[in-house]
Amino acid sequence: MDIRILGANNSLFNQFIAEIRDKKIQQDQLRFRRNLERLGEIFAYEISKTLRYKTLEVETPLGTASLSLPADIPVLATILRAGLPLHMGLLNYFDGAENCFILASRKYQKEGFYIKFENISSPNLDNKVVILSDPMLATGASMEIGYNALHKRGEPAHVHMVALIASSEGVDFVNEKLGDKNTTLWIGAIDEELSSKKYIVPGLGDAGDLAFGVKIDP
Repeated sequence: MDIRILGANNSLFNQFIAEIRDKKIQQDQLRFRRNLERLGEIFAYEISKTLRYKTLEVETPLGTASLSLPADIPVLATILRAGLPLHMGLLNYFDGAENCFILASRKYQKEGFYIKFENISSPNLDNKVVILSDPMLATGASMEIGYNALHKRGEPAHVHMVALIASSEGVDFVNEKLGDKNTTLWIGAIDEELSSKKYIVPGLGDAGDLAFGVKIDP
């Protein structure tokens, strides 16, 4: 699997990562959601460099310009609900994209919890490039469920998986379970630790709760 870590290089990207981690800045829900969007926009720009391109003629008021434009418009997929702001950032740039939404939820039991797939709303994905986004890659279970759900709607040509913050355990899990020549994992930053409740440490908390105003208890 091709793994790309955008935060490994110095750029404005890390400013937005710092803000979504900062517990004081997190109190502003609007800013938190907008920062998730901004990060999605940067991921979209970087992923766009990997797509196929074709040359097209564009008529200007004064003549004709030859431009190299994307031949592939990816399908944007996300796991509800935490992925919505990140998804919107990707959609801001890939504004002609088809969309796919995956519903999965935590199911609690005495030993802890597990992630259960509920439903998917998606176009046919045969031979299409898909970008699957989920802000946090903790154990990797949600990303695996999302990836498998995509294949209920066809066989994508390539799947780009996007996570803002990942645990080392989650990266290893996804690489082992989903890694092949037709997948790329895009990450903002990698943290080493998972808490007993499977939150990434230091991480940022629960992205869905922070984005949509629910008090978290990590």
